[in-house]
Order: sequence, then C-alpha cells, then structure tokens
Amino acid sequence: MQQYVYHMVPSEMKGDKLIPLNSLKNTYAQLYEKYTEKYFDHPERPRLLRKQVPKLNCLWNDVLHFLPLHPHFVYKALTSLEIKTKDKQFFYKIPIEKLKNNKNVIYLYSQERYRGPADPIDENEIELLAIEDYKELTGLPSATVEYYKSESRKGNRFGLFPYIPHVLSIGDVEINDVEIITWDEFV
Repeated sequence: MQQYVYHMVPSEMKGDKLIPLNSLKNTYAQLYEKYTEKYFDHPERPRLLRKQVPKLNCLWNDVLHFLPLHPHFVYKALTSLEIKTKDKQFFYKIPIEKLKNNKNVIYLYSQERYRGPADPIDENEIELLAIEDYKELTGLPSATVEYYKSESRKGNRFGLFPYIPHVLSIGDVEINDVEIITWDEFV
C-alpha cells in the first residue's frame, strides 16, 4: 500500500519544489521574511531558528517538516472539541518515495522529552528513517488531544501539531505532480 507524508500548502508558493525555510533566504527572500514571522510570536520561538537537529547535524529550518499521518486526524480532533478552525486547509499528499534522495529522520516529539522551543532536541527523539520501512500513523497521540483541550480551555493560541511525530528531511521535494487534499475530507 502506498505510504504518504503531508505538508501544509503554503499560502504563497514559488516553483514546483518544497524547499527548507533557510534555503528560501537565498532564493525567495520575501517569502523567507514572511514565513519566519511566526517565530517571533512568543519569546522562546526565535530560538527555533538556531535549534540543532541531532543526527542530521543541521538547523531546525534547514529541513522540511512533514506530518506522518493524514491531516484529517488533526481536523477531526479540533472540531470534535469545538475548536474553531478552517474547514478547507490544504495539504500536499506526498508519496514517501519523493524523499528517497534526501536524508530523513523521524522526530518523535514525545511529551515526556519535549522541554519547549528553546531547549535542545534530545538525541533519543530522533530516529533515522529508511523510506522502505516508513508507515503512516493511523491516529493522533493522546498527548496531542489533551494539549488541544488544555490550551483551548485556557483560551490560548496554540500550534496544530504538538506531540505528533514529524518526518524531517534535508533536501528539496518536488510537488508538481502530487495530490492536494483538504483536511476536512478523508477518503
């Protein structure tokens, strides 16, 4: 069975490849400025721009970040908790083979080891990924759902993908022929 990773479709896209944020600096400086703005909405988040990724020996924004599960699971959890969100959020549905020429890892992003955006990533949270062994996740971690509940009750703005493992990939990924899906539909 075909396996996929998912990446939110950027509001502004140039070219037919996803490229890491730090690579945008040289090729599309205006897009780099736009997409780094989100790192300045919290006092600790600017440190993500200098955060190291163990086993890849690079920075957090030198890699592409992918969800290893269909985004409908995120949408379903948010809406079941009556958290207001966009219905038509678009994602690239990318066959995992498109990452075969890149160096890839799984960032486990476990609640037990995560200490915030300013702290280093625990090396045990990073596992090398062999494309042929990759399997999509079939549901959200319970810690993610609890985080949504807690932050929503507090009235806080919060991230959509906490404690969901991420596929981190060094390199570009062609998306000119990939399917675009919305997270409110699941086939």
